[in-house]
Amino acid sequence: MKKGGQKFSALVVDDNKMIRKVEEKLLARFGFETKVVENGEKALKLFDDGYTFDVVVMDMEMPVMNGPVATRALRARGVDCMIVGVTSCGDGPEKAEFEASGLNCCWEKPLNAEIVGTILNKLDNKMS
Repeated sequence: MKKGGQKFSALVVDDNKMIRKVEEKLLARFGFETKVVENGEKALKLFDDGYTFDVVVMDMEMPVMNGPVATRALRARGVDCMIVGVTSCGDGPEKAEFEASGLNCCWEKPLNAEIVGTILNKLDNKMS
């Protein structure tokens, strides 16, 4: 939790409806207020509309606008929140390109309690 008892906010960006639901529930278990969208273009629209988040969980491969393109666009707009990449690709050139797009960190799918705990620790340290 943030100082003052506020919850951390998260945006889940993934084209797979089931993964969005699972990640939303997992983040909620850790106290996050979570919003979900199905592609990078919709994520950009939220930020353009004035929404802010403490963390964005960004899938790499999505139709319309993929994770690397969306991450670069968010950084170009000055978005400085934590952006966590998630991918089903192993360690290869695609993952390296995704990491270079402006991610704070990147993990293989599926998101799990250990990863969310790590994200929470990084956010807590950032707030201290």
